Amino acid sequence: MSLPVISFEAGERHLTWHGVLDAIAKGHERPRAEIGDTFLHQGDRTLLSRAAWIAGLGAAVKTATVVPENAAAGKPVINGGLCLYSDVDGTLEALVDFHLVTKWKTAGDSLLAARRLARDDSRNILLVGAGTVARSLVDGYRALFPGAAIRIWSRTGDSARALANETAAEVAASLEDAVREADIISTATMSQTPLIRGDWLRPGQHLDLIGAYKSDMREADDTAIARGRLFVDSRETTVHHIGELMIPLENNVISEFDVLADFYEPAKMVRDGPDDLTIFKNGGGAHMDLMVARHVLEVWRDGGEAT
Repeated sequence: MSLPVISFEAGERHLTWHGVLDAIAKGHERPRAEIGDTFLHQGDRTLLSRAAWIAGLGAAVKTATVVPENAAAGKPVINGGLCLYSDVDGTLEALVDFHLVTKWKTAGDSLLAARRLARDDSRNILLVGAGTVARSLVDGYRALFPGAAIRIWSRTGDSARALANETAAEVAASLEDAVREADIISTATMSQTPLIRGDWLRPGQHLDLIGAYKSDMREADDTAIARGRLFVDSRETTVHHIGELMIPLENNVISEFDVLADFYEPAKMVRDGPDDLTIFKNGGGAHMDLMVARHVLEVWRDGGEAT
Protein backbone atom coordinates (compact mmCIF):
# COMPACT_ATOMS: atom_id res chain seq x y z
CA MET A 1 0.00 0.00 0.00
CA SER A 2 1.36 3.39 -0.94
CA LEU A 3 2.07 5.99 1.71
CA PRO A 4 -1.03 8.16 2.32
CA VAL A 5 -0.53 11.82 1.45
CA ILE A 6 -3.60 13.51 2.90
CA SER A 7 -4.37 16.84 1.29
CA PHE A 8 -6.16 19.75 2.94
CA GLU A 9 -9.33 19.06 0.94
CA ALA A 10 -9.33 15.29 1.58
CA GLY A 11 -8.99 15.77 5.32
CA GLU A 12 -11.23 18.81 5.64
CA ARG A 13 -14.35 17.17 4.28
CA HIS A 14 -14.38 14.55 7.03
CA LEU A 15 -13.55 16.64 10.10
CA THR A 16 -15.90 18.22 12.64
CA TRP A 17 -15.02 20.51 15.53
CA HIS A 18 -16.58 18.28 18.15
CA GLY A 19 -14.76 15.27 16.72
CA VAL A 20 -11.41 17.04 16.82
CA LEU A 21 -11.99 18.34 20.36
CA ASP A 22 -12.86 14.84 21.54
CA ALA A 23 -9.66 13.52 19.91
CA ILE A 24 -7.55 16.16 21.68
CA ALA A 25 -9.24 15.42 25.00
CA LYS A 26 -8.70 11.66 24.60
CA GLY A 27 -5.08 12.24 23.63
CA HIS A 28 -4.52 13.92 26.99
CA GLU A 29 -5.80 10.81 28.78
CA ARG A 30 -2.59 9.08 27.65
CA PRO A 31 0.79 9.59 29.34
CA ARG A 32 2.28 13.05 28.97
CA ALA A 33 4.00 13.44 25.64
CA GLU A 34 7.72 13.57 25.13
CA ILE A 35 8.23 16.90 23.37
CA GLY A 36 11.19 18.51 21.68
CA ASP A 37 11.15 21.99 20.17
CA THR A 38 13.85 23.72 18.16
CA PHE A 39 13.74 27.39 17.16
CA LEU A 40 16.03 29.03 14.63
CA HIS A 41 15.79 32.74 13.80
CA GLN A 42 16.91 35.07 11.04
CA GLY A 43 15.62 38.52 11.92
CA ASP A 44 11.83 38.31 12.13
CA ARG A 45 11.83 34.94 10.38
CA THR A 46 11.52 31.71 12.34
CA LEU A 47 12.19 28.05 11.57
CA LEU A 48 10.35 25.96 14.15
CA SER A 49 10.63 22.19 14.41
CA ARG A 50 8.34 20.45 16.86
CA ALA A 51 8.43 16.75 17.62
CA ALA A 52 6.23 14.66 19.91
CA TRP A 53 5.99 11.01 20.94
CA ILE A 54 2.98 9.65 22.80
CA ALA A 55 2.58 6.03 23.89
CA GLY A 56 -0.27 4.56 21.85
CA LEU A 57 -0.39 7.35 19.29
CA GLY A 58 3.07 7.18 17.74
CA ALA A 59 5.22 10.14 16.85
CA ALA A 60 4.98 13.28 14.73
CA VAL A 61 7.43 15.87 13.49
CA LYS A 62 6.16 19.19 12.16
CA THR A 63 8.49 21.80 10.76
CA ALA A 64 7.19 25.31 10.16
CA THR A 65 8.64 28.41 8.56
CA VAL A 66 7.29 31.77 9.74
CA VAL A 67 8.00 34.58 7.27
CA PRO A 68 6.00 37.70 8.28
CA GLU A 69 6.74 39.65 5.10
CA ASN A 70 4.86 37.04 3.06
CA ALA A 71 1.63 38.74 4.10
CA ALA A 72 2.38 41.82 1.99
CA ALA A 73 2.88 39.57 -1.04
CA GLY A 74 -0.39 37.72 -0.47
CA LYS A 75 1.40 34.50 0.51
CA PRO A 76 0.89 32.37 3.63
CA VAL A 77 3.04 33.61 6.52
CA ILE A 78 3.42 30.07 7.88
CA ASN A 79 4.36 27.01 5.82
CA GLY A 80 5.81 23.59 6.51
CA GLY A 81 5.04 19.88 6.66
CA LEU A 82 4.12 17.06 9.07
CA CYS A 83 5.26 13.43 9.16
CA LEU A 84 3.26 10.88 11.20
CA TYR A 85 5.05 7.76 12.46
CA SER A 86 3.71 4.40 13.63
CA ASP A 87 3.58 3.64 17.34
CA VAL A 88 4.22 -0.03 16.57
CA ASP A 89 7.38 -0.02 14.45
CA GLY A 90 8.28 3.62 13.89
CA THR A 91 7.61 3.53 10.16
CA LEU A 92 6.32 6.60 8.35
CA GLU A 93 2.53 6.17 8.19
CA ALA A 94 1.37 9.33 6.48
CA LEU A 95 2.22 12.78 5.21
CA VAL A 96 -0.52 15.13 6.35
CA ASP A 97 -1.05 18.62 4.96
CA PHE A 98 0.57 21.15 7.27
CA HIS A 99 -2.20 23.74 6.98
CA LEU A 100 -4.89 21.13 7.65
CA VAL A 101 -3.29 20.00 10.91
CA THR A 102 -2.39 23.54 11.98
CA LYS A 103 -5.91 24.87 11.37
CA TRP A 104 -7.69 22.20 13.40
CA LYS A 105 -5.01 21.97 16.11
CA THR A 106 -4.66 25.71 16.72
CA ALA A 107 -8.36 26.53 16.82
CA GLY A 108 -9.22 23.20 18.45
CA ASP A 109 -6.78 23.92 21.28
CA SER A 110 -8.62 27.14 22.18
CA LEU A 111 -12.07 25.70 21.53
CA LEU A 112 -11.48 22.80 23.90
CA ALA A 113 -10.50 25.32 26.58
CA ALA A 114 -13.63 27.35 25.86
CA ARG A 115 -15.77 24.22 26.09
CA ARG A 116 -14.38 23.66 29.58
CA LEU A 117 -13.88 27.21 30.88
CA ALA A 118 -16.30 29.60 29.17
CA ARG A 119 -19.83 30.05 30.43
CA ASP A 120 -22.34 27.83 28.64
CA ASP A 121 -24.57 30.85 28.12
CA SER A 122 -21.86 32.90 26.34
CA ARG A 123 -23.57 34.88 23.58
CA ASN A 124 -21.06 37.59 22.63
CA ILE A 125 -17.73 36.46 21.16
CA LEU A 126 -14.93 38.82 20.15
CA LEU A 127 -12.10 37.82 17.84
CA VAL A 128 -9.04 40.07 17.98
CA GLY A 129 -7.15 39.64 14.73
CA ALA A 130 -8.58 38.77 11.33
CA GLY A 131 -6.16 36.26 9.85
CA THR A 132 -6.30 32.55 9.13
CA VAL A 133 -6.79 31.52 12.77
CA ALA A 134 -9.68 33.95 13.24
CA ARG A 135 -11.40 32.50 10.18
CA SER A 136 -11.23 29.03 11.73
CA LEU A 137 -12.45 30.35 15.08
CA VAL A 138 -15.59 31.84 13.53
CA ASP A 139 -16.58 28.39 12.31
CA GLY A 140 -15.50 26.67 15.51
CA TYR A 141 -17.24 29.00 17.94
CA ARG A 142 -20.45 28.74 15.93
CA ALA A 143 -20.31 24.97 16.35
CA LEU A 144 -19.81 25.28 20.12
CA PHE A 145 -22.06 28.27 20.84
CA PRO A 146 -24.88 28.24 18.26
CA GLY A 147 -26.60 31.59 17.97
CA ALA A 148 -23.79 33.59 19.55
CA ALA A 149 -22.95 36.94 17.97
CA ILE A 150 -19.38 37.11 16.68
CA ARG A 151 -17.52 40.40 16.33
CA ILE A 152 -14.10 40.94 14.78
CA TRP A 153 -11.52 43.63 15.49
CA SER A 154 -8.18 44.17 13.77
CA ARG A 155 -5.61 46.94 13.89
CA THR A 156 -6.03 47.77 10.21
CA GLY A 157 -9.81 47.57 10.17
CA ASP A 158 -9.85 46.52 6.52
CA SER A 159 -9.01 42.90 7.34
CA ALA A 160 -11.76 42.80 9.98
CA ARG A 161 -14.30 44.12 7.49
CA ALA A 162 -13.20 41.61 4.87
CA LEU A 163 -13.48 38.65 7.26
CA ALA A 164 -16.78 39.90 8.66
CA ASN A 165 -18.23 40.14 5.15
CA GLU A 166 -16.94 36.67 4.30
CA THR A 167 -18.34 35.03 7.45
CA ALA A 168 -21.46 37.12 8.14
CA ALA A 169 -19.95 38.37 11.38
CA GLU A 170 -19.87 41.93 12.75
CA VAL A 171 -17.03 44.46 12.92
CA ALA A 172 -16.02 45.92 16.27
CA ALA A 173 -15.11 49.60 15.93
CA SER A 174 -13.60 50.02 19.41
CA LEU A 175 -11.42 47.31 20.93
CA GLU A 176 -12.02 48.51 24.47
CA ASP A 177 -15.79 48.63 24.10
CA ALA A 178 -15.87 45.24 22.41
CA VAL A 179 -13.76 43.63 25.13
CA ARG A 180 -15.98 45.05 27.86
CA GLU A 181 -19.11 43.68 26.16
CA ALA A 182 -17.80 40.22 25.20
CA ASP A 183 -18.35 36.96 27.03
CA ILE A 184 -15.45 35.28 25.21
CA ILE A 185 -12.40 37.09 23.82
CA SER A 186 -9.98 35.24 21.55
CA THR A 187 -6.78 36.99 20.43
CA ALA A 188 -4.88 35.72 17.42
CA THR A 189 -2.36 38.39 16.45
CA MET A 190 1.39 38.74 15.93
CA SER A 191 1.59 41.51 18.55
CA GLN A 192 4.67 41.91 20.71
CA THR A 193 2.97 44.43 23.00
CA PRO A 194 -0.25 43.91 24.96
CA LEU A 195 -3.52 44.70 23.23
CA ILE A 196 -5.89 43.54 25.98
CA ARG A 197 -5.94 45.68 29.14
CA GLY A 198 -6.90 44.10 32.42
CA ASP A 199 -8.93 47.16 33.37
CA TRP A 200 -11.31 46.34 30.51
CA LEU A 201 -12.14 42.85 31.79
CA ARG A 202 -15.06 41.89 34.01
CA PRO A 203 -16.16 38.85 36.03
CA GLY A 204 -17.65 36.00 34.03
CA GLN A 205 -15.52 36.44 30.93
CA HIS A 206 -13.19 33.95 29.27
CA LEU A 207 -10.01 35.31 27.66
CA ASP A 208 -8.22 33.07 25.17
CA LEU A 209 -4.68 34.09 24.15
CA ILE A 210 -3.35 32.46 20.99
CA GLY A 211 -0.95 34.70 19.12
CA ALA A 212 2.20 34.99 21.25
CA TYR A 213 4.62 32.14 20.60
CA LYS A 214 8.04 33.66 21.42
CA SER A 215 9.61 34.96 24.62
CA ASP A 216 9.16 38.62 23.62
CA MET A 217 5.54 38.37 22.50
CA ARG A 218 2.33 38.95 24.44
CA GLU A 219 -1.27 40.04 23.85
CA ALA A 220 -2.50 40.83 27.39
CA ASP A 221 -0.98 43.16 29.99
CA ASP A 222 0.15 42.35 33.53
CA THR A 223 -3.13 43.54 35.01
CA ALA A 224 -5.10 41.08 32.91
CA ILE A 225 -2.82 38.17 33.74
CA ALA A 226 -2.98 39.01 37.46
CA ARG A 227 -6.78 39.34 37.53
CA GLY A 228 -7.78 36.04 35.98
CA ARG A 229 -7.54 32.38 36.92
CA LEU A 230 -4.81 31.07 34.63
CA PHE A 231 -4.85 27.88 32.57
CA VAL A 232 -2.62 26.58 29.77
CA ASP A 233 -2.74 23.76 27.27
CA SER A 234 0.66 22.42 28.39
CA ARG A 235 2.87 23.67 31.19
CA GLU A 236 5.96 22.36 29.39
CA THR A 237 5.42 24.44 26.23
CA THR A 238 4.16 27.70 27.74
CA VAL A 239 5.28 28.72 31.22
CA HIS A 240 8.98 29.20 30.50
CA HIS A 241 8.78 29.60 26.73
CA ILE A 242 6.25 32.32 25.88
CA GLY A 243 6.32 35.99 26.86
CA GLU A 244 2.64 35.94 27.80
CA LEU A 245 3.66 34.15 31.01
CA MET A 246 7.44 34.56 31.12
CA ILE A 247 7.30 38.37 31.39
CA PRO A 248 4.73 38.48 34.24
CA LEU A 249 6.75 35.78 36.01
CA GLU A 250 9.95 37.83 35.64
CA ASN A 251 8.09 40.92 36.91
CA ASN A 252 6.81 38.96 39.95
CA VAL A 253 3.24 39.67 38.88
CA ILE A 254 2.43 35.97 39.10
CA SER A 255 4.14 32.78 40.23
CA GLU A 256 4.13 29.35 38.63
CA PHE A 257 1.55 28.30 41.24
CA ASP A 258 -0.92 30.72 39.63
CA VAL A 259 -1.08 28.47 36.56
CA LEU A 260 -3.83 26.24 37.87
CA ALA A 261 -4.03 23.42 35.32
CA ASP A 262 -3.34 22.23 31.81
CA PHE A 263 -5.16 19.76 29.57
CA TYR A 264 -3.59 16.82 31.39
CA GLU A 265 -5.49 17.92 34.50
CA PRO A 266 -9.11 18.08 33.30
CA ALA A 267 -10.59 17.87 36.80
CA LYS A 268 -8.84 21.14 37.67
CA MET A 269 -9.68 22.91 34.39
CA VAL A 270 -13.12 24.13 35.42
CA ARG A 271 -14.86 27.36 36.32
CA ASP A 272 -15.36 28.19 40.00
CA GLY A 273 -18.67 29.84 39.19
CA PRO A 274 -20.50 32.22 36.84
CA ASP A 275 -18.38 35.20 37.94
CA ASP A 276 -15.08 33.44 37.37
CA LEU A 277 -12.69 35.31 35.04
CA THR A 278 -10.75 32.60 33.21
CA ILE A 279 -7.63 33.15 31.10
CA PHE A 280 -6.21 30.46 28.84
CA LYS A 281 -2.87 30.48 27.04
CA ASN A 282 -2.84 28.47 23.83
CA GLY A 283 0.77 27.45 23.28
CA GLY A 284 0.24 24.82 20.61
CA GLY A 285 2.86 22.10 20.74
CA ALA A 286 3.70 19.07 18.68
CA HIS A 287 1.79 16.76 21.02
CA MET A 288 -1.48 18.28 19.80
CA ASP A 289 -0.28 18.21 16.20
CA LEU A 290 0.21 14.48 16.76
CA MET A 291 -3.23 14.03 18.32
CA VAL A 292 -4.95 15.86 15.47
CA ALA A 293 -2.87 14.20 12.73
CA ARG A 294 -3.67 10.77 14.15
CA HIS A 295 -7.38 11.69 14.15
CA VAL A 296 -7.09 12.94 10.56
CA LEU A 297 -5.56 9.63 9.47
CA GLU A 298 -8.29 7.66 11.25
CA VAL A 299 -11.17 9.56 9.65
CA TRP A 300 -9.42 9.38 6.28
CA ARG A 301 -9.12 5.61 6.61
CA ASP A 302 -12.84 5.45 7.44
CA GLY A 303 -13.81 7.03 4.15
CA GLY A 304 -11.44 9.70 2.95
CA GLU A 305 -9.18 9.76 -0.04
CA ALA A 306 -5.60 10.91 -0.37
CA THR A 307 -4.24 12.93 -3.25
